[in-house]
Amino acid sequence: MREPRIRVSALLVWRGRILLCRQEKPGKEYWLLPGGGVDSGETLVEALQRELAEEIGIDYEFPVEGPIALADSIAPGRRPVAKHVVHIIFASDLSEHSLEEVSSIDDAVRGHRLFSPDELADVVIHPPIQHFLRNWQPGDPTVYLGSLWVP
Repeated sequence: MREPRIRVSALLVWRGRILLCRQEKPGKEYWLLPGGGVDSGETLVEALQRELAEEIGIDYEFPVEGPIALADSIAPGRRPVAKHVVHIIFASDLSEHSLEEVSSIDDAVRGHRLFSPDELADVVIHPPIQHFLRNWQPGDPTVYLGSLWVP
């Protein structure tokens, strides 16, 4: 039986826009909040800081809020499931920093883009949390978004 994978990510806001990372799989392009897997022995925030350094080149400490949301991505079908990811989402406003030099050393990341909240309705995001991203405000209570699977 495979254990669920824990993925931390960050809703990074810069001057009212949200930073997303583009990834590709054969025949598919989609966007993710920057982040990644938690290694054994790492705290959630340590994993988040490491992943943000790898995926977007942010190698300085900054304040984070949260977790602000939790979600599951569970592949449908037989048990044990082929894939189960537990998403733990944090947030930070990086408006005081420059995002001009955003870069990645992660081969899976194919690009970055800042989106206005209004643009998110038409963007393919994994997991599909567009509504949450458009509506979240600092200080909102932590929310469980449910089981959200996108093939």
